[in-house]
Amino acid sequence: MHRAKKIIMDFKAQNIADFLQGTVEGDANVSVNNVSKIEDGKPGTLSFLANPKYEKFIYETKSSVVLVNKDFHPEKELNVTLIRVDDAYQAFASLLDLVDQFQKQKSGVEQPSFIDESASTGKDLYLGAFAYIGMSSKVGDNVKIYPQAFVGSNVIIGDNTIIFAGAKIYDNSIIGSNCIIHAGAVIGSDGFGFAPKEDGSYRKIPQLGNVVIEDDVEIGANTTIDCATMGSTIIKKGVKLDNLIQIAHNCEVGENTVMAALVGIAGSTKVGKNNMYGGQVGISGHITIGDNVKIGPMTGVSNSIKSDKTVLGTPAMDIDQALKTYVVFRRLPQMREQLNELKKELKELKSKQEG
Repeated sequence: MHRAKKIIMDFKAQNIADFLQGTVEGDANVSVNNVSKIEDGKPGTLSFLANPKYEKFIYETKSSVVLVNKDFHPEKELNVTLIRVDDAYQAFASLLDLVDQFQKQKSGVEQPSFIDESASTGKDLYLGAFAYIGMSSKVGDNVKIYPQAFVGSNVIIGDNTIIFAGAKIYDNSIIGSNCIIHAGAVIGSDGFGFAPKEDGSYRKIPQLGNVVIEDDVEIGANTTIDCATMGSTIIKKGVKLDNLIQIAHNCEVGENTVMAALVGIAGSTKVGKNNMYGGQVGISGHITIGDNVKIGPMTGVSNSIKSDKTVLGTPAMDIDQALKTYVVFRRLPQMREQLNELKKELKELKSKQEG
């Protein structure tokens, strides 16, 4: 056991240029240890200029280094070191990846923390203070488990996976490699299973299954994935879930599906691959959603959907029909006034006829 080590990023302009295959104009030895927006630049940080609308800021920015396109020609004198690259935006994205990697380069076991003697852990483990690894669990190489995270018994965690602070991984869960579980997420909690009794109360149905999360999955903060009643709730490879999502027991989410915040999926629903869901989508239980389906925000889905469909509205309907319905819906107040006017005219005609 040893104390965790903090890694601090500190790069010279020339190091960055070499990494990006760019060229330096200015002080090649100036160092940066963070990034910032060009309009909010601070000494010791790196910014980028890709959109011409922001060019005015490069003449006054306090950033130490700015990435620019090779064809950038300043109109005024500059007081900042430039790194010229083919595509400043893409180069900056690459640097953000690098910064992210450095920020997550932690190792060692902080105290107090707990690893059961029957558990096994791989090399380069980071275990934060007050974290817990239960009986017979197996943790792969280069795994990072942040403070106050809980890993139950018989859990398997693959290589290079990150469990952020306060996440809870219940017993028997299986998590693949290169996954990210954000703070407060709960994996493997009991499914919502209750049987009504004659006296009007409910009997809890034991949830004996588990959750299986395949490789390259990202689970957002405070998202919950319930274990199966029997068998497994399965999140397939490459799935990306936003914050505050609920996946119920015995669901299956297909490869490379993405869901925005506040999506809720009821039990035993099967979701295909390459789906895209907007925020606040609600999906009923025991239905099937095909592949390549897009569901607009705040849509309520109560029936199965075939592959390659785009739906919107409550109840969910084909996007073209939904947009036509919305046009009518917006005109309802005007149509109501017209209807009342017609009723008034009809009443007057009827009165004249009777007279």
